[in-house]
Amino acid sequence: AASSGGSLNRGIHNMSMDSSPMTMPMSNPNAWATAMNNLGMAPMGMTGQPLMSDFDSGLGMMTGIAPMNPMMPGLGYVPPPPLPQDLPIVKEIIHCQSCTLFPPNPHLPSPAMRERPPGCKTVFVGGLPENATEALIVEVFGQCGDIIAIRKSKKNFCHIRFTEEFTVDRALFLSGYRMRLGSSTDKKDTGRLHVDFAQARDDLYEWECRQRMFAREERHRRRMEEDRFRPPSPPLIVHYSDHECSQLGDKIKDEAAFAEAVRVLLTWVERGEVNRRNANNFYSMIQSSNSHIRQLMCQKATHEKEMEEAKDKFKSALSGILAQFEQIVSVFHAASKQKAWDHFSKAQRKNLDVWRKQAEEIRNMQNEELMGIRREEEMEMSDDDMEDTHNPDESGPVSQAEALKEENDSLRCQLDAYRNEVELLKQEQGKNHEHTPPQHSEEDACRQQQLTFLQQALQGMQKQLLKMCEEMKQREAEMEKTVEDKQQLESQVKSLKEGLQSLKTLTTHTPQVSLSPSSGIISAFLHVHPFGASIEYICSYLQQLNTKINTGEVDALLGRLPCTFRQELTGVGASLEKRWRFCGFEGIMIT
Repeated sequence: AASSGGSLNRGIHNMSMDSSPMTMPMSNPNAWATAMNNLGMAPMGMTGQPLMSDFDSGLGMMTGIAPMNPMMPGLGYVPPPPLPQDLPIVKEIIHCQSCTLFPPNPHLPSPAMRERPPGCKTVFVGGLPENATEALIVEVFGQCGDIIAIRKSKKNFCHIRFTEEFTVDRALFLSGYRMRLGSSTDKKDTGRLHVDFAQARDDLYEWECRQRMFAREERHRRRMEEDRFRPPSPPLIVHYSDHECSQLGDKIKDEAAFAEAVRVLLTWVERGEVNRRNANNFYSMIQSSNSHIRQLMCQKATHEKEMEEAKDKFKSALSGILAQFEQIVSVFHAASKQKAWDHFSKAQRKNLDVWRKQAEEIRNMQNEELMGIRREEEMEMSDDDMEDTHNPDESGPVSQAEALKEENDSLRCQLDAYRNEVELLKQEQGKNHEHTPPQHSEEDACRQQQLTFLQQALQGMQKQLLKMCEEMKQREAEMEKTVEDKQQLESQVKSLKEGLQSLKTLTTHTPQVSLSPSSGIISAFLHVHPFGASIEYICSYLQQLNTKINTGEVDALLGRLPCTFRQELTGVGASLEKRWRFCGFEGIMIT
């Protein structure tokens, strides 16, 4: 067995390493080439060279499917393109040096096969002749590809392991062939081959190793991708020192570098950098950060002012758009009247109706939006009125002035405290100069630094006091203006009340009281129609509410109220038309 195994290995080594072409004579090499051509694969020799130089890889394959050479170096298993089931595969006789392979009956069903294991490189070959040898197996299956090992059994079957996975598909092509050794018809020299997938531990191990390698590469790629997209780490915060503290005090007063400076200050405080020697420095920096609140409030006020201006601009633009929509709707209403409607065709009338409905829907939506904005403003005004009623003595400017006074007093107190501290430090410094030699110690340097910080704080406080005084003067001027405006508003309200009373007296002294509800309905109707409406249009609307109303009564009612309704003439010549308009608000605006 050892000698046979050694000879097999030497034979496989010689077949795989010899660079010379096959020395095995083939009686009919075209048969093997035709068989491989049916699978769409070029027939290869034992050395990897094609047996036929004029092999056409497109023969026997569907049109449009590009052939793929599975013998490309570095290419793993690539399944061949699927052949259609209705395309017959022609198997011909294959002549070898020691045997002949006869194709199976094409009308017989294909034998059952196992499921392909992952990474399969080993095939099971059954139905071998009893007199078959390993050399014969190498001669037949060696043309499919390079063979690594052959395990032959005494019961007419063997296992063949190839170097590549795609060679297994070539070996499966020989399944069903009848093998005959030489020209003998003895039973021991004949057999029917059955080639099927075989499950081998070496194949599974190699496949798992390859999958783990792919997984490692994928993890490495993902890690590199995450590192590439990871945000950079924040810069390190320096530790506290006198030099850094002086620079940070200047940065806190700068509006551009305030955020970064406050972050550094917060880190220092959280680290525990505060002690008795530098407590005053930290206090001055905290006070500077507190003074930044006023700037933030000013910025907020400016942004609120910009928002209010944008709201007013949007409201004015929306009212202009709504007026244009009203004009468009009025055009459609004028076109729907009989003297113009009769001249349009049926299709044109249909389009006009559709356009009129769309314009009215859009107009109503815009009107609802504008009314919603007005309601919100009225609700805000009512909230302000409620606040005024709850605190009648505390108006907006007065409360702001009181708050400014309180802040001014607190700043004055802080300024006095700083002055006292400066005087105490000067006195202590003078005493230390009397009792100590002229050499400066660390305590003197610290006190000098504290003095500089306190002087800077005093200067800042003085500037703030000047600003507060100017703001107080501005507030007082604004309060005087508001008082004058309030007086003017009160006089306007009184005049409006008198105008309303005069209107009430006019409406109460009208002889026909039964039509007073109709006057309110007519005023609302004409208020919606800013360009006026004819008496027939008004009567048609009122008759839907009350059928007993006629045109004469409505005309008489409108004539009795000249302060509320005004009649105008529109058009020229034959298109002259009388329209009534609502003018009740014009008198109030004049007053």
